[in-house]
Parts: sequence; C-alpha cells; structure tokens
Amino acid sequence: MLIGEVARRSGVSTRMLRHYDALGLVRPSDRTVSGYREYADEDIRRIFHVESLRTLGLSLRQIGLVLEDPGFAPATLIGDLIREAEVRLSRERELLKRLRAVDASEPFGWEDVLRIVELLHGLGSPSASRRQQAVLAPAAEVHAELLTEAILAESDPHVAGALRWALARADHDVVASLATGLESENVEVRRSAALALAEIPGDEAAAVLAGALEDTDATVRGHATLALGARGRPEAVPRLVGMVVEGANDVEASEVLGAMAADPERADRIRSALVDELDAAAREPAVRMRLVQAVAELPTDIALEVLHGLADDEDRTVARTATALAGMLEKRGR
Repeated sequence: MLIGEVARRSGVSTRMLRHYDALGLVRPSDRTVSGYREYADEDIRRIFHVESLRTLGLSLRQIGLVLEDPGFAPATLIGDLIREAEVRLSRERELLKRLRAVDASEPFGWEDVLRIVELLHGLGSPSASRRQQAVLAPAAEVHAELLTEAILAESDPHVAGALRWALARADHDVVASLATGLESENVEVRRSAALALAEIPGDEAAAVLAGALEDTDATVRGHATLALGARGRPEAVPRLVGMVVEGANDVEASEVLGAMAADPERADRIRSALVDELDAAAREPAVRMRLVQAVAELPTDIALEVLHGLADDEDRTVARTATALAGMLEKRGR
C-alpha cells in the first residue's frame, strides 16, 4: 500500500509518516520500482501502535524504545506519565482559576487585569507575610470571592485573621461561598469557614452558622455557638451551657451567656439551664465549679439569688466559691 493510501486509511498525514520513517520508527517494508514507499500490513499495524501510544502522552523517542523492546516493563514509564499529567492539570486548573477570577471582576482595562493577577500571585505566595500584604492591599477590597477561596485554604493564623477582617468588610456576598466550606470533608476548612462567618454580620451568616451547631467537630460547633450567642440567638443557649459543662471554651461561653441574660426575655431560661446542670452534676465538682462561675456572669440580681442558694451546698468548695463570688458582686454593686 502506497503512502497516500496509508494516510487516508490511518488518518496519519503523509508528512508525519515520512517523519516516522526518518526516525526509524515506522519504516515501509518495501519500495516500488519508482522508489515510492510501500507499506505492508505489519507496517500499518505498527503505525496504529505508534498512534495508540501517542494518545498516552509518550514521546516518539519513548515509543521507539517501547516498540523495540518487547520485554519493556510499562509500570515505571506509566507512573512518570501520570505524574507529568497531574502537573499539567494543576497548571491548567491554576490558569482556569485566574481566568475566571479576571472574568468575574469585570475589568475595565488591562490595568484592572494586572491588579487581579498581582493579587492572585500574592495570595498564592509561599510566604505568609507576602500573603498578608496581599490581603491588606487596596486591590483586595473588591475581590471578595478570591479572599473567600483563600481563607478556606489558609493555614497561617495571622494571614487567616487578615482575611477574616477583609471579608467582614466586603461589600460582596461571601456567605454562600463560606457555606460551601462548612460542607467540606476537611475539618480545617470547616473551622476556617465557621470563624470567617462568625465575623460577618447579618441574618444570612447567622442562618448558616445555625446549621454548624450539629457539626461533628467540637471546634466548629464552638465557633458557631459563640458567634450565635453573641448575636443573641436563642438556639445557642443549650450549646453554650454545654460548653461550660464540658469545659470547652467555658470562660467565653459564660461571658456570652451573661451578656445574653441582660435581656429579661432570655434571663430566666439561662438561669434555669445553669441551675438544672448544677443539680445534674452533683457528683462532678469540677463541672459544678465551672457552672458556679458561669452563674456569676449573669445580671447581679439573678446571680446573687442563685449564689446565695449555694452557700449551704454539700460540696464545701462550691459553697465557699459561691459565697466569695456573691460577696464580690455585692461589693461591686455598692
């Protein structure tokens, strides 16, 4: 079969077939009297083998080695090709992210494009100080979506703090993106999302945080609970009391409960919840001590009522602590 017919049937151009011949990769078995290349069936099979291996990303040199050595073990070469493909994909994903970021910002000119690219370079820097500088730069103020993505991947606490500060002041809606972070299987991502949402005002952020009260991770639940309590959300009360009982950020939880109890509509519920836990924890002195200290954070009249009632508690340490705290509150109120 002459080269033109081979090209039509195989889909490989005559130019490429000549290149294969020059490399010694696929040489025609014969030539006509006029000197034209003539391919046998075995040559055509070899052409298809070459094309098949090219689809895996092998270079022509690598293909030649494979075809000339029937005992060639593919495992190592295939592993190298996989790693090379992963690197290419990573680069392509990074390029796609940058293009989408530029498109989403609706730049007016190339100067806007360059500012966005500079911000992306800064946020992707291996240097924490460089990332922090990028967050605090004026260009970052209008790119809330980029900041949202960055905070979910940030490991440095100082950079994360700067990102939260920037997001809390952003004009754009970032709650939806952070809500996606709360659904991540990565617990660190969920923790970052919860912390960021805690600093964003508004009912939408609060509604998302309410869903995090059931998170499997105690830290995520704690961030959501403290944030909702600080906003006066009633669903936070049982969780805040639970944090006092468990000793997880109990000081912060006690302070939030005290602030919430300043509202008369919530005060009785909070008082009852703490007293109920005091009765339930009769055999756990450490738990009762934390609850007594939480009671002291309540409005003075409510706190004194409960503390005076504990002055004769069977646990003398609890009784002495309650009496001392009551004395401090009475002295403060004079």
